[in-house]
Parts: sequence; structure tokens; C-alpha cells
Amino acid sequence: MAIRRVRIFSLFERFWHWSQMLLIVILMFSGFGLHGFHHLLGFEQAVTLHTLAAFSLLLLWAFSIFWLFTTRNWRHFIPTVKGMWQVLRFYSFGIFQGEHHPYRKAYWRKHNPLQALAYLMLKIVLFPLIWISGLVYLFYFLWRDIPHATQVLDGVALIHTGAAFTIVVFVMIHVYMLTTGHSFKEHVMPMINGFDEVDLTPEEEAYLLKDQPEVLG
Repeated sequence: MAIRRVRIFSLFERFWHWSQMLLIVILMFSGFGLHGFHHLLGFEQAVTLHTLAAFSLLLLWAFSIFWLFTTRNWRHFIPTVKGMWQVLRFYSFGIFQGEHHPYRKAYWRKHNPLQALAYLMLKIVLFPLIWISGLVYLFYFLWRDIPHATQVLDGVALIHTGAAFTIVVFVMIHVYMLTTGHSFKEHVMPMINGFDEVDLTPEEEAYLLKDQPEVLG
């Protein structure tokens, strides 16, 4: 294996990442306003901002899903049990003892097993849960005449809020992880310029040198 500086995050991935981050922050800000945690926005303003940000994020996700499957980058989000215990041990114990991270990025495996599992659960459980509950709540006027509609609406609101707070916790953990291990700059820069240090097999290195030399730093 050779450690090389490789552009592993495309321009679209970086645009997707930062746009998603901005929209989630807007959703958190407007959502907290709707629940009365702050009064920086009026209720109608908060509803409008929350709705616009939500639909923008849905549109972004539609493009990202298309991109993931057409480029086969969905493979990076498939978790594996190989190395999972070592990563769990590192984050629960080794990181506080100054140990080195047990996982090295590979060209076809950007995320460690724990990251892949967390991102997969976010994408196939939390995001669909919050989208579906949010849309059901938004279009309440279409089903408000069914029996016990108000009680169902209360349940939908509870699910939506619970999923939202779970995503807030995920964001907080994500930001915290940027402060561990390497410097904050080293964690963030790959999502700015796309380059990171990864392990390349001789075959991968030869392929990139021949067909995609521009991705090598």
C-alpha cells in the first residue's frame, strides 16, 4: 500500500455537503423558533423559512441520490463489520490515550465502518422519517377530515420533532469529532479542496496515474 494525496471528494460532493449543512442549520434555527426556543422570527416567518429550506433540501437530496447511484458512490456508505470493533474501541477508549486511529482511508472506502453505519442510518432512517412526517404535517389540510385527525397530527408532530432532535444530536457529534485526532483544519480541508491522504494499492495507483492523474496531489 502507498499513502498518496488523492482528490476523493468531487466538486458536487463538496457542494452537496456544505449546502446540506447550511440548509440543516436553517431548519434547526427556524424549527427552534417554531417551538418557542427563540423569538428572532415571527411564527409565519419561521414557517415560511422552514418550509422553503425543507423543500430545497429535498431537491438537493433528489439530485444527490441520482448522483450516488449513477457514479456508484453509494458503495462508500455500505457498512462492514470488518474493523468495526477497533474503531469503536478507539472512539470509546483509545482516543483518550493518544492512540492512532485504526482506520486508514482507501480509494474505494472513504468512511470507516462506524462512519458508514452512521451515515447510512441517517440517510435511510432519519431523513426519510423527518421528510415523510414533515410532508404529512404540511399537507394536513388534505386529510384533516379523517376520523381522529387531530390526534394523528399530534403523533406526526411528535415523530417529526423527535427525528429533528436526533439529527441535532448527530450534528453536534459530527462537529465534536472534527476536534478530535488530527487538527480541525485537517478534518475540514478535504471537504473544501477535495484532497485527503488515502491508502492506494499498486493497481489503484497505476490506474490513477494513467487515467486520472489530475486526482493525485
